Amino acid sequence: MTYLLEHTVQKAAIEWLQELGYTYQEGNSLERDLKKVVLENELRSFLQNTYPKVPATAIDEAFAAFTQNQGMDLDHRNRDFHRKMTQGVSVTWKDAQGKEQAKHIYPINYIQPDKNNFLCTDEVTIVGKNTRRTDLLIYINGLPLIVFEFKNMFDKEVDIDNAHRQIGHYMLDIPQLFDYNAITVISDGMQALHGMYSSSFKWFAPWKSLHGDDLVQKSELQLETLLKGLFPKETLLNYLQNFIFHEDHNGKIIKKGAKYHQFWGINKAVESAIRNIKPIGDGRLGVIWHTQGSGKSISMAILTGILRQLPEMKNPTIVIQVDRSDLDQQLYENFVLCKDLVGDVGHADTTDELRDLLSAEGGGVIFTTIEKFRLKELEDGKEEQHPVLSERFNLIVMADEAHRTQYGFKDGGFAQNIRRAVPNASFIGFTGTPVDSKDADTEQVFGKTIHTYDIKQAVEDGATVPIYYEPKMVPLNIKEKFTKKLEEVAETEEEEGTNAVWAAIEDAAGAEDRVRRVAKDILTHFKAREETLEGKAMIVCMSRRNCVKMYDAISVLEGCPEIAVIMTSNISKDPKSWNPHVRTKDAMEAIKKRFRNPDDPLKMVIVRDMWLTGFDAPCAHTMYVDKIMKSHNLMQAIARVNRVFEDKPNGLVVDFIGISDHLAKATKKYTGSGGEGKPTIDLEAAVNLCLEQFAEVIRLVGGFNIDEVNTKSDAEKLKWSNELVNKLLETDVITDEFLNEERKLSELVAMTNSDKRIWAIQEEVSVIQKIRQVIRKIKNPPAIQRKKNDRIKDLISKSIESNEIVDLAQMFNLDKIDISIIDDRFQAIVKEKGSENIKVELLRRIINDELKVRMSKNIRRMSTLKEELESVLSRYHKNSLDSIAAIKHLLDIANEFKNDDQRTIELGLTEDELAFYDLLAANKKILNEAGPIQDLVHKVVASVKKNLQLDWSKKENARAAIRLAVKKELKGKVPFSSLDQLLKEVIEQAEGQYKDWPLVG
Repeated sequence: MTYLLEHTVQKAAIEWLQELGYTYQEGNSLERDLKKVVLENELRSFLQNTYPKVPATAIDEAFAAFTQNQGMDLDHRNRDFHRKMTQGVSVTWKDAQGKEQAKHIYPINYIQPDKNNFLCTDEVTIVGKNTRRTDLLIYINGLPLIVFEFKNMFDKEVDIDNAHRQIGHYMLDIPQLFDYNAITVISDGMQALHGMYSSSFKWFAPWKSLHGDDLVQKSELQLETLLKGLFPKETLLNYLQNFIFHEDHNGKIIKKGAKYHQFWGINKAVESAIRNIKPIGDGRLGVIWHTQGSGKSISMAILTGILRQLPEMKNPTIVIQVDRSDLDQQLYENFVLCKDLVGDVGHADTTDELRDLLSAEGGGVIFTTIEKFRLKELEDGKEEQHPVLSERFNLIVMADEAHRTQYGFKDGGFAQNIRRAVPNASFIGFTGTPVDSKDADTEQVFGKTIHTYDIKQAVEDGATVPIYYEPKMVPLNIKEKFTKKLEEVAETEEEEGTNAVWAAIEDAAGAEDRVRRVAKDILTHFKAREETLEGKAMIVCMSRRNCVKMYDAISVLEGCPEIAVIMTSNISKDPKSWNPHVRTKDAMEAIKKRFRNPDDPLKMVIVRDMWLTGFDAPCAHTMYVDKIMKSHNLMQAIARVNRVFEDKPNGLVVDFIGISDHLAKATKKYTGSGGEGKPTIDLEAAVNLCLEQFAEVIRLVGGFNIDEVNTKSDAEKLKWSNELVNKLLETDVITDEFLNEERKLSELVAMTNSDKRIWAIQEEVSVIQKIRQVIRKIKNPPAIQRKKNDRIKDLISKSIESNEIVDLAQMFNLDKIDISIIDDRFQAIVKEKGSENIKVELLRRIINDELKVRMSKNIRRMSTLKEELESVLSRYHKNSLDSIAAIKHLLDIANEFKNDDQRTIELGLTEDELAFYDLLAANKKILNEAGPIQDLVHKVVASVKKNLQLDWSKKENARAAIRLAVKKELKGKVPFSSLDQLLKEVIEQAEGQYKDWPLVG
């Protein structure tokens, strides 16, 4: 039964794949060299059948290319193979007449999915640095492209990240498998996540849609949804060919694959392009609305790559158009990294360069800002209208964050110019912030929204983290008339010195006494936030002048971390005092890398516009806003802190100038456009939730007064905390409830620790966290705990006194606890009265760990002891067995292990042989063997081990050989009527003990 339970998830996956038309074959029946991972006969057969006119020598050349991958390391070899798998290889030969012939050969038929061989196979043994056995592989035409790693959903000691860690070991032990790996799937039956083999756990994601228009949120359906959503043959081949790519970061290869929302959104865009491109349609290809932080630039690159390959597009030119130079540079750099998808990328640095690039024939990718479609100044005056640069129909303009600059039709604006320049072009828009101004209509320009991935779904999927909003306004000393007029200031007028209203507000915000106060508040707030959540912060100011003022005010404060001003500069106009903040392009890139590095001491940056769009620093968790921002500029800016990073629970926007009304308007426009979820969540709600959660955890621990605890002596604290831990370990239900609720509390404290109301409960929280540490240490040995680089930090340092509460490591070394600890001293301690639940839990853990280690070596005996353990614990928790009796029973079970070790030595047996000895000893009455039976045990075990072979337990002929060898040893010593039953028991023990030979045994 145990064996069946462990394979339930695996078998279910195979059944679903068979429903999709995959062939199933047992791994041990595959014809292959165990050191090689490709099914060479399958691959060669596919190539010969698909390209029958290609001679054998050329087929051999293609076969060699697909099975011999070039690269200094695994990641480079994987990239080399992926290119060949998706782009094919060219082979040449001379025909009978000596004429040169050529053919481009692919290892997969992407056009006709059913012409490929889809094979799923389980328990595939691979010999590498170490021998490993994969749970499930999917071969396509003999190439092992998808690996699955499953964990037992019935085992509470392991979960899905154990499967991820195992993949990491496979990469080291059997790297040849991952030369070919395209997709890695990990699952524990409940969760099922897909990702790239080299990705950290946080980048593995569920697949939540079967067809693109539906969402399946139920966790219990994740594996079925993943298989039936991604693994239909046509869908899978589309994903393999178009949605996986490698980025080259100065020699370091990073492999990436699309998430479900990107896959379905891009496919809908492709369908729309084929249907609506001019002259077939009206050239409005639609809008993809994917919220900030959900991988929009990757989606644009993948779509570009697909459009360039479509025969219907006839080698198109794709113009990637943005409305700001900093966005242009960031997106351009992302596309360059995606070269495997999009090919070479051109960049128009000037209007003349843009006109030259667009006038050229042939396809390609061109980056530009929309302002380069401006009218030029000529010798005899300004151009009256923009010249026509290309009348080609296969020209697509892809607009990023397509907002106001797209809508200037009436007054000779950029939008009118671009349509004059490329009159037959088609247009598609990408946006994460569908906030249009009152005179703009996105649909009129680009067409309807063809796919939406909103804030609510992104947060639920873990693609982004929620953003909280905290108001800390410091009033502006400004006349009311300016405040009213501010609403009329257009976003393009938010420039230094170009608008009287803006200038007045800038001056008021930059008043010396106000800047000092804001600087002090920011530093106090950031230091409090850092106590519970490590990360970085951005300060946004009204102008470059105000950025420098803020730097001067905050950098002189005691305890200020390293901080930098990030802004453009003009050394011919800027004051000399600004020189320390002037940077070359290379210096700016260097500081950008520093800020992105979570371990770099540069903790804060002060910005005006730079880095507020198109810049990602996932470790940034707080934005301090001292600048008026509106509409999509506001939405883009606050999204800088919504990136996923380790266990960062949220981003936080702290408002010093009053953007709440603008946030409300942006939210109204967002939801009015069909999106769900708010851009920000009021921190006040989080504080109230934190206080409610604190009350709930205090209730669970029975309540305590921190002042009373602090007045206790060390001995009294030890006793009090011992009793509290003991109470929380009374049952698994009580323990689990406490650990779950305490985790919620710690996350909420990390979010809200900058609020003074939370300061009032910090000492109590630190005591609760210490109790949690102890309980986790007792329940789970550190060796098997989930290892996380926690950015959420406990508040232990908040109270020196709280460190005096119980730490069981004073009694036992819990990090190294095992059966050897049960000596006379230990037994004397646990027999003493008090803390019974703690002692029972310690014994349970010791015995459970020992049972895991010994189970395969002596199934019959360990199963008996396990049943005995479960019986004792069940009776104890039902109060039908008192603590003294329960502890005595558990000590007796623990002593059985020591007795077995002693017995093995005394009988002159090996560890392998004791189980067989017990089996034969239990049948001694039927043995015709006088005296000790050790000699017979030696012979039986030797006959078993002599006949072991790889996967022997699944091969009937191998099992028969072992049965025959054992039968020869027992013949004449056991009555014929009892021989079959005894043989059956010997084989069962051998299966348990040597099933994984040669890994074990």
